[in-house]
Amino acid sequence: MQSTTKAMTSKTTTSKAAGHSSAAKSGTAAKSPDAIALLKADHAEVKKCFQAYEKLATAEADGDERQAMAEKICSLLTVHATIEEEIFYPAAREALGEDANLVDEADVEHAGAKDLIAQIEAMSPDDDHFDAKLKVLGEYIDHHVKEEQDEMFPKCREADMDLKGLGVELAARKEELVSEMAGSLQAR
Repeated sequence: MQSTTKAMTSKTTTSKAAGHSSAAKSGTAAKSPDAIALLKADHAEVKKCFQAYEKLATAEADGDERQAMAEKICSLLTVHATIEEEIFYPAAREALGEDANLVDEADVEHAGAKDLIAQIEAMSPDDDHFDAKLKVLGEYIDHHVKEEQDEMFPKCREADMDLKGLGVELAARKEELVSEMAGSLQAR
């Protein structure tokens, strides 16, 4: 897992400059939701994964099952954070003006989440605090999502942002990152 996150992080700048514009010209544009709808769908998906993990942990499920779900959570969060940081946050920062401090706070929250993700990726389900770290990460993400959805997203809707165009870019970049991640997993 750790190498997947590092590979995605190192490609962030290069892919941003070259990758998502060509993908956005493909069929992605017609089926893409606006940016906020896409990000909210990601939030809902990761929440379901955290709930599934909690059930596995409570049932003291096999380590392989918990590991697979933890990897899925970390991957989803890494992709989501990357598309927000590369595409959505810069546009929001520009559009929000005086309210751009919301984006600054989100950046700091992402840094904290990335730290926990790195710790989880370096562990196995048999290690002390593995389940606890997943639980804390879930609580941390719940807080972050609430702030985005209750504070940032409504202000972004009111601002002069091309949410449909951003949605196309986010969807294309997300597709690219997921493909890169799948390639990394196959190369193992």
